[in-house]
Amino acid sequence: MRYARMRRLKRNNSLHDIPLTPLIDVALTLLVIFMVASPMLNNGIKVSLPKGNVQEDAHTTQEYVVYVDQNNTLFFDGKPMDDVAIVQALKDALAGKEDQVVFVKADEAARYGSILELVDTIKDVGGIKHVALATQKRH
Repeated sequence: MRYARMRRLKRNNSLHDIPLTPLIDVALTLLVIFMVASPMLNNGIKVSLPKGNVQEDAHTTQEYVVYVDQNNTLFFDGKPMDDVAIVQALKDALAGKEDQVVFVKADEAARYGSILELVDTIKDVGGIKHVALATQKRH
């Protein structure tokens, strides 16, 4: 009798094991999906760069990139902006920083004059060491 009562108490107090395998499978699947999808999100702006012989330095991080598409629409941080808004966004992003490089990735069909105006405007922002025009490596 005593044995049956102890067995009943043990059965009520025992915790059921939670299977973690399905949870880990779902987490790893989501990790793979995000790893595949994240590079596609960064390149959402379609720009066909002009071809050149010089390749950018591999050690330079392209933290600040201004895109100009074929319709001369300006993009910074993935959002379409005008000249004034890009200057303000760069001032905010570069606050307190020195010797930064801003890359301009302009479509080869964009107007040359508007790209030069953009580069001149960006040069007036404080904290910028260089404004680099990005090109695609010739094969």
